[in-house]
Amino acid sequence: MTARSSATQRPCTVGVIASRADLDCALRMRKPPHLFELRLDRLAGIVDQLENKLPGLRAPLIITARHPQEGGANKLSLRQRRDLLTRFLPHADYVDVELRSASALRPLLALAKQKKVWRIISFHDFKSTPPLRVLYAKARAAKAHGADIFKVATRTDKPVQLAHLLDFMAKKSAALSVAAMGMGKLGAISRVLLARTGSALVYAAIAAGTDIEGQLSLEQLHSLGIASRRYTVAPLNR
Repeated sequence: MTARSSATQRPCTVGVIASRADLDCALRMRKPPHLFELRLDRLAGIVDQLENKLPGLRAPLIITARHPQEGGANKLSLRQRRDLLTRFLPHADYVDVELRSASALRPLLALAKQKKVWRIISFHDFKSTPPLRVLYAKARAAKAHGADIFKVATRTDKPVQLAHLLDFMAKKSAALSVAAMGMGKLGAISRVLLARTGSALVYAAIAAGTDIEGQLSLEQLHSLGIASRRYTVAPLNR
């Protein structure tokens, strides 16, 4: 993997596998995205089948088991999420842990570092986009927890909210890779603009149709000229 050195380089595309149908579609892909994300909280009911089918996925994996307060499904406890992440860590190239869970999952993050699994520390706000000072504080906290990439996903219903995310990307520290995206009424345009202003990752639905307002599909990313397999991503602080 090579470091991204310029905001003009295209981001890595991440195809989100959040259901059995997504998994089946991903397995059939002739040209997969750069990465797949396994939403283990949503796939908790089929983990045995999932594990058996992982060799058929032709792209590196991000694993995450989302906290219930940050969009996680099935109301999984900390222990259940930790166990899922630990089980799938040997298959992962990246592990995504929410900032709110980073302290409780410190041993898991340490194990990930030991196993040379990149660490994404994430922050989700489904109600609004915090002001810049809050976003900066979240990024600093993520870095303190060993983040290789800081992922931020916030509500962007209003132009001022999208402006906060764009300003954050423009003024972020060069010492930490950032993946930024919006959700809501301006979610789709936010993902296009942020992808073109330096976001390290751009997440997309495997197929058309998603329960995340503003999330585009992989096909839409290709049609917009965002998706490309030319570049891969490596954190800037290693």
